[in-house]
Amino acid sequence: MGVVYYANYLHWFEQARSHFIRELGMSYAEIEDRGVLLPVREAFCRYRVPARFENIVNIRTGIRTMSRASLTFVYEVYNVSANNIFMTSGYTQHPCMGPNGRPVPVPDWLIKIVQG
Repeated sequence: MGVVYYANYLHWFEQARSHFIRELGMSYAEIEDRGVLLPVREAFCRYRVPARFENIVNIRTGIRTMSRASLTFVYEVYNVSANNIFMTSGYTQHPCMGPNGRPVPVPDWLIKIVQG
């Protein structure tokens, strides 16, 4: 069939999210070292055009919303191999959790990082 398996998009979202956070000047490991965990509570993906093996894709990542205790990342996937055709969009929602697994407010230092 030559089409990328649908669940791989969620792996791409994870990689794009990690890269996005690194571009903001921090890593997931550093966030966790400060006592904040960001597990995925909800993931959504809308497939418009399938990615095929050997396609080169670009994933634009950003923050859609930030509430008192969660962040929502958004993703847009483009096929660089085919004139940047828009292929897929999605989001992941992440509650802020403390080391004990309980919800915590988004820390001020994290708000400053994501707001630039």
